[in-house]
Amino acid sequence: MALLVHLKTVSELRGRGDRIAKVTFRGQSFYSRVLENCEDVADFDETFRWPVASNIDKNEMLEIQIFNYSKVFSNKLIGTFRMVLQKVVEDNHVEVTDTLMDDNNAIIKTSLCVEIRYQATDGTVGSWDDGDFLGDESLQEEEKDSQETDGLLPSSRPGSRPPGEKSFRSTKREKWGGGQGGEGRAGRSVFSAMKLGKNRSHKEEPQRQDEPAVLEMEELDHLAIRLGEGLDPDSVSLASVTALTTNVSNKRSKPDIKMEPSAGRPMDYQVSITVIEARQLVGLNMDPVVCVEVGDDKKYTSMKESTNCPYYNEYFVFDFHVSPDVMFDKIIKISVIHSKNLLRSGTLVGSFKMDVGTVYSQPEHQFHHKWAILSDPDDISAGLKGYVKCDVAVVGKGDNIKTPHKANETEEDDIEGNLLLPEGVPAERQWARFYVKIYRAEGLPRMNTSLMANVKKAFIGENKDLVDPYVQVFFAGQKGKTSVQKSSYEPLWNEQVVFTDLFPPLCKRMKVQIRDSDKVNDVAIGTHFIDLRKISNDGDKGFLPTLGPAWVNMYGSTRNYTLLDEHQDLNEGLGEGVSFRARLMLGLAVEILDTSNPELTSSTEVQVEQATPVSESCTGKMEEFFLFGAFLEASMIDRRNGDKPVTFEVTIGNYGNEVDGLARPQRPRPRKEPGDEEEVDLIQNSSDDEGDDSGDLASVSSTPPMRPQITDRNYFHLPYLERKPCIYIKSWWPDQRRRLYNANIMDHIADKLEEGLNDVQEMIKTEKSYPERRLRGVLEELSCGCHRFLSLADKDQGHSSHTRLDRERLKSCMRELESMGQQAKSLRAQVKRHTVRDKLRLCQNFLQKLRFLADEPQHSIPDVFIWMMNNNKRIAYARVPSKDLLFSIVEEELGKDCAKVKTLFLKLPGKRGFGSAGWTVQAKLELYLWLGLSKQRKDFLCGLPCGFEEVKAAQGLGLHSFPPVSLVYTKKQAFQLRAHMYQARSLFAADSSGLSDPFARVFFINQSQCTEVLNETLCPTWDQMLVFDNLELYGEAHELRDDPPIIVIEIYDQDAMGKADFMGRTFAKPLVKMADEAYCPPRFPPQLEYYQIYRGNATAGDLLAAFELLQVGPSGKADLPPINGPVDLDRGPIMPVPVGIRPVLSKYRVEVLFWGLRDLKRVNLAQVDRPRVDIECAGKGVQSSLIHNYKKNPNFSTLVKWFEVDLPENELLHPPLNIRVVDCRAFGRYTLVGSHAVSSLRRFIYRPPDRSAPNWNTTGEVVVSMEPEVPVKKLETMVKLDANSDAVIKVDVAEDEKEKKKKKKKGTSEEPEEEEPDESMLDWWSKYFSSIDTMKEQLRQQEASGTDLEEKEEMDNNEGQKGPMKGKEKARAAKEEKKKRAQNPGPSQGPETTEKKKPKIDELKVYPKELEAEFDNFEDWLHTFNLLRGKTGDDEDSSTEEERIVGRFKGSLCVYKVPLPDDVAREAGYDPTYGMFQSLPSNDPINVLVRVYVVRATDLHPADINGKADPYIAIRLGKTDIRDKENYISKQLNPVFGKSFDIEASFPMESMLTVAVYDWDLVGTDDLIGETKIDLENRFYSKHRATCGIAQTYSIHGYNIWRDPMKPSQILTRLCKEGKVDGPHFGPPGRVKVANRVFTGPSEIEDENGQKKPTEEHVALSALRHWEDIPRVGCRLVPEHVETRPLLNPDKPGIEQGRLELWVDMFPMDMPAPGTPLDISPRKPKKYELRVIVWNTDEVVLEDDDFFTGEKSSDIFVRGWLKGQQEDKQDTDVHYHSLTGEGNFNWRYLFPFDYLAAEEKIVISKKESMFSWDETEYKIPARLTLQIWDADHFSADDFLGAIELDLNRFPRGAKTAKQCTMEMATGEVDVPLVSIFKQKRVKGWWPLLARDENDEFELTGKVEAELHLLTAEEAEKNPVGLARNEPDPLEKPNRPDTAFVWFLNPLKSIKYLICTRYKWLIIKIILALLALLMLALFLYSLPGYMVKKLIGA
Repeated sequence: MALLVHLKTVSELRGRGDRIAKVTFRGQSFYSRVLENCEDVADFDETFRWPVASNIDKNEMLEIQIFNYSKVFSNKLIGTFRMVLQKVVEDNHVEVTDTLMDDNNAIIKTSLCVEIRYQATDGTVGSWDDGDFLGDESLQEEEKDSQETDGLLPSSRPGSRPPGEKSFRSTKREKWGGGQGGEGRAGRSVFSAMKLGKNRSHKEEPQRQDEPAVLEMEELDHLAIRLGEGLDPDSVSLASVTALTTNVSNKRSKPDIKMEPSAGRPMDYQVSITVIEARQLVGLNMDPVVCVEVGDDKKYTSMKESTNCPYYNEYFVFDFHVSPDVMFDKIIKISVIHSKNLLRSGTLVGSFKMDVGTVYSQPEHQFHHKWAILSDPDDISAGLKGYVKCDVAVVGKGDNIKTPHKANETEEDDIEGNLLLPEGVPAERQWARFYVKIYRAEGLPRMNTSLMANVKKAFIGENKDLVDPYVQVFFAGQKGKTSVQKSSYEPLWNEQVVFTDLFPPLCKRMKVQIRDSDKVNDVAIGTHFIDLRKISNDGDKGFLPTLGPAWVNMYGSTRNYTLLDEHQDLNEGLGEGVSFRARLMLGLAVEILDTSNPELTSSTEVQVEQATPVSESCTGKMEEFFLFGAFLEASMIDRRNGDKPVTFEVTIGNYGNEVDGLARPQRPRPRKEPGDEEEVDLIQNSSDDEGDDSGDLASVSSTPPMRPQITDRNYFHLPYLERKPCIYIKSWWPDQRRRLYNANIMDHIADKLEEGLNDVQEMIKTEKSYPERRLRGVLEELSCGCHRFLSLADKDQGHSSHTRLDRERLKSCMRELESMGQQAKSLRAQVKRHTVRDKLRLCQNFLQKLRFLADEPQHSIPDVFIWMMNNNKRIAYARVPSKDLLFSIVEEELGKDCAKVKTLFLKLPGKRGFGSAGWTVQAKLELYLWLGLSKQRKDFLCGLPCGFEEVKAAQGLGLHSFPPVSLVYTKKQAFQLRAHMYQARSLFAADSSGLSDPFARVFFINQSQCTEVLNETLCPTWDQMLVFDNLELYGEAHELRDDPPIIVIEIYDQDAMGKADFMGRTFAKPLVKMADEAYCPPRFPPQLEYYQIYRGNATAGDLLAAFELLQVGPSGKADLPPINGPVDLDRGPIMPVPVGIRPVLSKYRVEVLFWGLRDLKRVNLAQVDRPRVDIECAGKGVQSSLIHNYKKNPNFSTLVKWFEVDLPENELLHPPLNIRVVDCRAFGRYTLVGSHAVSSLRRFIYRPPDRSAPNWNTTGEVVVSMEPEVPVKKLETMVKLDANSDAVIKVDVAEDEKEKKKKKKKGTSEEPEEEEPDESMLDWWSKYFSSIDTMKEQLRQQEASGTDLEEKEEMDNNEGQKGPMKGKEKARAAKEEKKKRAQNPGPSQGPETTEKKKPKIDELKVYPKELEAEFDNFEDWLHTFNLLRGKTGDDEDSSTEEERIVGRFKGSLCVYKVPLPDDVAREAGYDPTYGMFQSLPSNDPINVLVRVYVVRATDLHPADINGKADPYIAIRLGKTDIRDKENYISKQLNPVFGKSFDIEASFPMESMLTVAVYDWDLVGTDDLIGETKIDLENRFYSKHRATCGIAQTYSIHGYNIWRDPMKPSQILTRLCKEGKVDGPHFGPPGRVKVANRVFTGPSEIEDENGQKKPTEEHVALSALRHWEDIPRVGCRLVPEHVETRPLLNPDKPGIEQGRLELWVDMFPMDMPAPGTPLDISPRKPKKYELRVIVWNTDEVVLEDDDFFTGEKSSDIFVRGWLKGQQEDKQDTDVHYHSLTGEGNFNWRYLFPFDYLAAEEKIVISKKESMFSWDETEYKIPARLTLQIWDADHFSADDFLGAIELDLNRFPRGAKTAKQCTMEMATGEVDVPLVSIFKQKRVKGWWPLLARDENDEFELTGKVEAELHLLTAEEAEKNPVGLARNEPDPLEKPNRPDTAFVWFLNPLKSIKYLICTRYKWLIIKIILALLALLMLALFLYSLPGYMVKKLIGA
């Protein structure tokens, strides 16, 4: 019961001022918050609450005083309002508006409005509790004067950790490196993910309980002396140290901080599939089409005619918006269909399928250029049907995919080595049968309304079960279902569903669903997924998938049946089930088929058969289990549920479910009908159970209803006080505990490992000393854990009810853990200081593997659900896995929450829990649970906090094992909690201004308090101590010391209207001090720590705070350490965090560089005109100068300002720095434009350079030589030389040797080594393609040496942040880098690449990413801060960040301790006005010529219906908008643009360049495909000199002409001048000295005419290319390059829409003008003519049988075409009746074609269809196809064989037909390969192949042909005729006459004879016959006519 006073408003106040109200009742006063600058109305809107122990008397008074608040003087009273509470006591609710009285009791005008409620007693008497009072003044007065204890005495007792203190952390699993900061050690830490406390010990305390200690160096030495008299500290076993400090008493388990269910929420996915080509398709002369199917979406490629190896290169994109589970189960199916057209669907050649999850789990979520094997699902004995080469990628939102660089795909494909299969899947997959056996189900819910059933019952009198179940199984895109069992809650099927698929299957999960058959709609009852990876093992000692027979449990929506179930999705397996639905007994077996067996049915249709029933006991012996729970606390009950009595129900399976657990198990159970225990009445004493001898008990599954009481305005609690209700349930399950025990052991090992790894990560992050030692300890622990598992699991062999899976899993787990234990041991030895990071990664893999192994696929006992019921409605739930509660006498097997007090947060079920609804806690329970066999029941209370008495039900009195109905605690302790709330940072923006008004609410047991509200900040520093008094905790004192309850801290945003918005939550565990302990180091005072704040699943900032729980001893509060209140209530009644806990501060100076503002958006529809930037940090700050006209010049006039501020010594505690931009409007108004919080100042802290570093010593010379090879042959690439001669670089000699040997081996074909390319032939594209080859080579090398590289990157990154690099390392790193870049990769693997290397081409650098990524965003001195406004989006997606950006502030910061070292000020040219920002360029506007070169785009997202796009480029910069619309490229997703654009711009107004790709449309507007934005200003001013890339070599003509208007020597001079470096001194020719570095190089240059001139440019360039080696100022200069930028589309945030390759040059207009732009227009294909003469054929198979004699012969002709131009195919004439397979033709084909040499592709342009608007350009490989056919007159011609020659590399023809073998074509013998483009003319014999019935190749003939390639000009000069025509005709072939033998071949002979010899004769005879016929007719009709004439008729 309580009195609530809601003070609403005070009106008609006079003047203006800060107001505060004080409300007093029964001597207890509350203060309201201070309302600043109120005028006439003060809107307090606050509620005060007094819990009252005795009824309020009618005469008691309430007093409210209103003051003018003053910070300096005492508050001045305005007026008082007093009220007698008589009316309140009578009505319980009164609302009053009345005037106030002043000191003289005179009425004044001011009036106030207040609402008062009184909750009268419910008969229970609450204890008086002044912990609810915010400002207990008397307390503060007392403690003001007492002295602050000096708590900082350092002490380092090794064992000073109290016994039993357990570290406490969420078990949240994360992607590696995710948001979990892990824990720090020994009080030094500040970051902690969710620091459930960890009673933080003081700084110097070395060890932490329950985890290997982190020992400081001194300590280790002592230890070493103790342990081994001077061991090497590194070899000390940490395990031995751990043992000293580990204590097992821990009665609390870790709560889970993640509130919101992440599964089930839809996300954006994009599946992109490129079908490149198909090969070896089975079938003759087919017209193949590829069909790509993802889920239910189908797309088709175009049709290619009469080819078995079609080339498509078509790109398909499928977009989905579904939940991950649904997405990953979708099947990707690639099938080849032959001769499909509009009318017929075509015949399936073969198909390949895999699920999306398999692709997503690949590295980079993709398969690139892999071959899918096709097989025919209808004929499993057939073998493979061909290959399709494709790229498959699956992108989720925010995944970035590294597409391997698209360059010329010339690698001759090794199909077998690049199959589209995940790692570890064999190439030869066999067919297998999957038998899913469905036996029976139990416990099904009712699936029909009872109305009909009751009607039926009334009429027929029978009572039926209301469900008609059947089971449906989905696997690999097929589904099968069992029969329907009519009306049965316990259906029996004994059927098996049989799938046939390739093994191992590429689909990970099998879905088994129980459904209810219904005439209207079938709904799912429950779904179970079988993960095939968990029930099989592919190792050499592995096993095929197997499962059961075992029960699996299904969970889903609540069991009460409604027609429209809002949680139906849960039953489909989406999201976390909120209730038990049923359990299903199933089994799974796999049989590999022997496809050669003729009896086999060869179809893959799903079959359903009967299965042999199994005995009941096969799943284990039924045992009685006992579940006990005690509710110790129920608080934080959401206020919506606070009005009606609340009860909690615990269920396991259907046991304990009173409301809707209808289905009764009917099978006999040991000793007792199970029906009873569900029907038993809940009232404990009226149980009708006959007390068996064992004192049998009824189940009590829910707590008695109880009305919640108010904690504060959001939450209620249940006043359990000392009486804690209990529940207990008996249930029967098959005894399969062993499975759970093994899983528990592995989980324990994994939890320990995870905790340890988080620690190590934490130590690395906070730069603690010796993380490697902690890691060694972790590994030691891991290997001990693994050995322990082996010894425990060993006992487990040979158990009767074990299924095969149990046995196999056990074996494989034992093998895995054994090897893991050994690996951990050996790893431990390798952990060194510099390898910690790598080894940490490896351990992360251990962790994943352990978690995977621990997940048990065969369930046994269902999970336990705790439901909060309100008025018999289910409100919120929590689900606890039963294995976590399972009891065992072996400690490792014990579930992690068994016999522990677990903090549970109840959440809303299903979709209701999504989004913001899921963030509020529905209730917080402190719940003790125990589950075990009834036999082991004696221990079930062992883990409860001590000091209680049991209250039993009547029948159980005196029986020891009988469970209590409630516990009454007799022992209670009084405590005081002090919450030191210091600050929070990076909070969530809850207001539209982009800021929040945060306050924190701290909950502990059933009290809550708030900090003050700080307005408009995301980084509040509350600096406030909240004191909770009169806390009563039940239980023994020492237990509370080790396991205090947790504290929940919620952060809210105060809104003027409406209720406060939730911003996040975190948990903490207080540090406890008992009355008998001293408040002194090392434990006290506690250290501030960071606690990660979560909002749903997303992190939402950090809270810096400390919490201490102090026991109030017998003498009351006098013993507690004093609270030093602030001097005269500085901020109202708020106490600051006391000294000793708050950080130690020292004076820092913060210098701010104000450069300018960019891209400011409108505010409230008005444009920003006069912005200003305010910088604030820790209460101090500085303002920039005002920008007077933002449009004209958005830069600041004053560049550098500074302010001084007190910051903590510990860098990790530095408060954030806030940047706010305001717009100054007329009349002194300010509008906030946007703000940015720099959460960590560390990167801006100035650290003086280490002058002892080697690159600082400026004495002595360092020579960097670049000697040229002796003859300067067209100036060899310098880089190459450098790579071989730089003193630091070791060239691996062995490599070179190998290469030479390789060359020798290759032998003769290599001899004509390629001649030097002709300079005039080379163009920019030669350079580009050569560079791409280099890049690919580098990527390959990187993959090979991946690890070293990562390490190096780590190193670079770290150093990048620490300012100037440590010299030696930096120089080395740079040279390594150089070496990698420079070594023009030597002749690489494989003959063709060796041949292809073009050794003399200069290269540029192709970056596969943005330039910014490579050069740290060009923020070397100018940083860009995004200004945000508006609320943070509510999805977890970070994509909404983009929409909140309202502009950018450019500037920088520098932070340093105040007396700055003198040497900085002493440096030459130091200008004090610029402080640390010396030698800045001017920020006045500057005109710049921007030249954008766009090379090409790749993988564009299709924009048209036909799956293509018509892209063109659009460029925007400031007001310039160029749309290159007329040059769109038709129907192309990989367009080559090759264009440059010149734009004049003036920085800073126009500095953001947007390059977009649009899709051209004939009608309607053009669609944006994607765009990329480049900040030119940062590039322009960067020290990396990104204006114009530095080329590799300097040349003044040719394709590699120097682009920059400044020559290298000028650039070098300028850089030296700007960096104040001594130099450059050009010494003797070929030598230059800069600072102490000397560079040498060539000293002459050739001009166009080959004249040599002396020059200094080469050496200057070599200095520039090594500029990073220059001491102090050196940094990498941007080389000549092409960057690859992702294209993004605002409508599809976060998903790449393709990539664009480009580069940008910038030239200031006040400098000399640059030359003309480079010509990078795409190479025009060259016109060629290929002349093919088919001379002869030989050994052609004979197809036709002779009609009479059966002699075989063939009528041969040869057909040929150039790939892709089938419509232009050409045929020879027919050589009839060849008896030997020999044919003579002398026939010429002519094939004109356009060819791109660089890409080795033929270019064809043709209209796709008659409706196409314009021609589409295709690029296809240059391949000539020759086929032989047998001509038939009446039927279709028969195809005999073919060969396809790739014109760039095909086998040289054999000299004679004899030498020509089949192996030449199949590549089984090494034949020299030739290229027609080099040889020009080739003649020889080639084999023709076809496939026989077994799909094997066979030789079907040989052809002698001559290939002659001419360019179009040559062909014109020297024309030839087609076939045997003029000009240059070929002679007629000499074909033998067909033998004149009637009987051998009558028809042919007749035809031959008559047609050739007597042709003319026959014609003459026919004509003569016709003439005779005419004459006869004439004579016949003459008489009749004459008669007619005569008569004159």
